[in-house]
Amino acid sequence: MVKILMLISLVLFSFTILIAVYRIIKGPSKPDRVIALDMIGVNLLASIAVVSCILLTKAFMEVILILGILSFIGTIAFSKYIERGIIVERRHNR
Repeated sequence: MVKILMLISLVLFSFTILIAVYRIIKGPSKPDRVIALDMIGVNLLASIAVVSCILLTKAFMEVILILGILSFIGTIAFSKYIERGIIVERRHNR
């Protein structure tokens, strides 16, 4: 029974990822696209966690951690680019 519920949750996570891909393609503004990209990252992490529970392994925990960190950094970088137009500020005080 639990395995069936986990498979159903995988299907629903896949569906929400497809909805987010649609929002990235048709998003009316850049912030909408950034939020959709972050949503894909969160749903991907949740999907990997469910797969890890289905397979009864802890092998994917490092993958979840690394993808979570990369998703967070990517969201911050995109947000900074939208706000200021550049990601890395270089100060030349010579």
